[in-house]
Amino acid sequence: MGKIQVFKRSAKPQDLPSCSLLLPTSQGEAASCRIKSHPLFWALAGSRVALHQLYYDPNIENKNLAQKWLMQAQVSPQAWHFSWQLLQPDKVPEIQYFGASALHIKISRYWSDIPTDQYESLKAQLFTQITRFASGSKIVLTRLCVALASLALSMMPDAWPCAVADMVRLFQAEDSPVDSQGRCLALLELLTVLPEEFQTSRLPQYRKGLVRASLAVECGAVFPLLEQLLQQPSSPSCVRQKVLKCFSSWVQLEVPLQDCEALIQAAFAALQDSELFDSSVEAIVNAISQPDAQRYVNTLLKLIPLVLGLQEQLRQAVQNGDMETSHGICRIAVALGENHSRALLDQVEHWQSFLALVNMIMFCTGIPGHYPVNETTSSLTLTFWYTLQDDILSFEAEKQAVYQQVYRPVYFQLVDVLLHKAQFPSDEEYGFWSSDEKEQFRIYRVDISDTLMYVYEMLGAELLSNLYDKLGRLLTSSEEPYSWQHTEALLYGFQSIAETIDVNYSDVVPGLIGLIPRISISNVQLADTVMFTIGALSEWLADHPVMINSVLPLVLHALGNPELSVSSVSTLKKICRECKYDLPPYAANIVAVSQVCRGPWWGWTSQCMWLMQALGFLLSALQVEEILKNLHSLISPYIQQLEKLAEEIPNPSNKLAIVHILGLLSNLFTTLDVSHHEDDHEGPELRKLPVPQGPNPVVVVLQQVFQLIQKVLSKWLSDAQVVEAVCAIFEKSVKTLLDDFAPMVPQLCEMLGRMYSTVPQASALDLTRQLVHIFAHEPAHFPPIEALFLLVTSVTLSLFQQGPRDHPDIVDSFMQLLAQALKRKPDLFQCERLDVKAVFQCAVLALKFPEAPTVKASCGFFTELLPRCGEIESVGKVVQEDGRMLLIAVLEAIGGQASRSLMDCFADILFALNKHCFSLLSMWIKEALQPPGFPSARLSPEQKDTFSQQILRERVNKRRVKEMVKEFTLLCRGLHGTDYTADY
Repeated sequence: MGKIQVFKRSAKPQDLPSCSLLLPTSQGEAASCRIKSHPLFWALAGSRVALHQLYYDPNIENKNLAQKWLMQAQVSPQAWHFSWQLLQPDKVPEIQYFGASALHIKISRYWSDIPTDQYESLKAQLFTQITRFASGSKIVLTRLCVALASLALSMMPDAWPCAVADMVRLFQAEDSPVDSQGRCLALLELLTVLPEEFQTSRLPQYRKGLVRASLAVECGAVFPLLEQLLQQPSSPSCVRQKVLKCFSSWVQLEVPLQDCEALIQAAFAALQDSELFDSSVEAIVNAISQPDAQRYVNTLLKLIPLVLGLQEQLRQAVQNGDMETSHGICRIAVALGENHSRALLDQVEHWQSFLALVNMIMFCTGIPGHYPVNETTSSLTLTFWYTLQDDILSFEAEKQAVYQQVYRPVYFQLVDVLLHKAQFPSDEEYGFWSSDEKEQFRIYRVDISDTLMYVYEMLGAELLSNLYDKLGRLLTSSEEPYSWQHTEALLYGFQSIAETIDVNYSDVVPGLIGLIPRISISNVQLADTVMFTIGALSEWLADHPVMINSVLPLVLHALGNPELSVSSVSTLKKICRECKYDLPPYAANIVAVSQVCRGPWWGWTSQCMWLMQALGFLLSALQVEEILKNLHSLISPYIQQLEKLAEEIPNPSNKLAIVHILGLLSNLFTTLDVSHHEDDHEGPELRKLPVPQGPNPVVVVLQQVFQLIQKVLSKWLSDAQVVEAVCAIFEKSVKTLLDDFAPMVPQLCEMLGRMYSTVPQASALDLTRQLVHIFAHEPAHFPPIEALFLLVTSVTLSLFQQGPRDHPDIVDSFMQLLAQALKRKPDLFQCERLDVKAVFQCAVLALKFPEAPTVKASCGFFTELLPRCGEIESVGKVVQEDGRMLLIAVLEAIGGQASRSLMDCFADILFALNKHCFSLLSMWIKEALQPPGFPSARLSPEQKDTFSQQILRERVNKRRVKEMVKEFTLLCRGLHGTDYTADY
């Protein structure tokens, strides 16, 4: 740490004096004396020390401190000087690289620092350094080329109109001390990074257009050189590889495809050279994939034979297990087909050549081997089939019919290929796969599933018939035993389509339901797919309840297998949700099997929660007496366990058990809903039809366990996780039951008040907000809710006095509660016991929190509060007294203290102030913006005046106010007109 402290103390970049910009060699000795007389000399030494620590010091703190210092040094004014010194031949490559990087940063970000009369000198020095490093360190050479490229982009087109041509000419000069190959490679490196630097440059938009146009003209100086070098037999492999990379870089500037023909053909020829293969593929794919390329149909048609000519090389690669070559050729074929299928389909007279390309891509889709172990190519082709289908279906009806006739057989073949690729390997082989390979295969199958679902739009019901016929033949054939993989793949195809497509009117589903019990399930993967297929058909089963008995026993049997817990529980949940009114005859059996099958292997998994949700759906369709009877047998073991846990001394183990049991109850009550929503009735006034059978079973159970829950809370009140689990039970019950929850409101309000008074928790506020939302407007429930609201408000205000910064979640939930109260029951703010002034001031404080959700919630509160200042006297008085404080907080946030992503929220406050407190705002905003430097030192008085006038004029269009605020915050932050704001 000692060395860091030395150079940090003696060589802070911001403390160094400014000198002349460049140090030409002619000034050598005088410049050296001048440097030694200034702290710049110590900056050089500091750079060396910092770089040594960055690369070699094992202490991570030293590394971080060194990196921070070096980053400061790179952007300091002195970087113009020490960069050249660090490039000296006696320095190691790491130091030279830092010097080159510093030069690039200064040129690209601080171009305005350079006097125009020093452009040529800087250019000449960069050329000199590049020439010197042409035979030196390649990483330093690349950074110097990037620096010169940045300089060229900044000077083009006016100050350096023929930049590229000049580069070519200078590096072709025979008087250079560097050999011709070194100069050639240096030139190619420079030409390669130039387009790349353009793509990432921070040039203003209008300048980007000018420079792009200039570069397009300069292609005339680049492409002939590249063609010559690529076709020249004497060119060494390293030069040809660099040529291909350079070409790949330039085509991304949207060069007309016809201008690239010769180079593309040369790149195709270079595919035969294994050393050039990867670079050739990249160049061809980049050239073909340019959006503008589709305009050049004749050139595209010339490319098809070139691509088809690669088929023999592709087959040889597949046969030899050469994954890299097959992958590269597939990329080329897919790039041509995927990017230009519409343009090529339009060339009707060339339909056979395009069909040949499609068949080549089909070969790539069905490439032998299992993904991702034996091949990684087939996944590249899937998007092509989407694109081709979309383009065919976009034609007018007559033309579409013609193409359907040609391509429907292709898509049926595609289905066969995809289902073959989706097949699992043998059990023995699959056992050797790593977990990562299995996960990649799972994702690959999901992609195949999505493709099959999409293909259904092209093939329609005939696709399901095709799959059904194949499955039927497979299961009923006695000639040869079938593999479980083939059966599983066909079922997977059904599942893929049934999950997203309405198959309720399909005439093959009854046959499929009849075939499923005939499947000999001897494998976990097959069993999983059977389960998921049944689940995908749950809506069909709801319309055909007579078929439920054909598949339900399979699902219940699978519940007992721990390896099938996910698929079986998921399927049971879907059946119980969709078919609950047809399940009462099976209810007792389902509940009994669920209790028996929950073995120790289930543990505390999410499957337990899903099973409780499934049982909630199931019980919802029973009579109240039946529900209560089943509930008693279902949850009694958990209640007994909870009673035992409530007696124990709190420890981490029993905490997990308590949270798990509370979670089970919560999930059960989420779906146990014995009443029905009225049709077409949405929004906050949502109500339910009355329940004729008697008291709501959920309420009955909650009242029975209420004392037990309170007992648990008494020991765990300071534990946020347990409190959250308790609140979740009531919150989910309230959301599900709505008005039916009414009998519980008084005692729940009382319990919440005690909980929050003892240990404030955000979850208690969220539950209070739900109660306010649903019950505050009911006269019978208003007194307990009002008392709870006043209590939690008082406790939270006390929390603000102690310092709320450690509780952003509580502040967030509190602000949401206040906004909900204003929205649903403004009368809560008319109570004399509510300190509206304190609430207002706390909300202003919350606007300054660093957490974005808390700030958003606070803004939401003010947008609900300000419209009430005319109707609620206490609110109007507080706004009049403290509204200026709110405005100042909003302006500070817009001025730079808050994230730019929150500006719309602050604009909403300004709009509300202007709309509801215009006279006050017009006075406050002028006073607030008057002090110099507020809300930002970057603003002129004229800009502040313009902003205030714009805001005061706009009282109707909220969108315009948001735009004004966005513009103003950019001015405040010094970002207006920069590339940082391009997507803002």
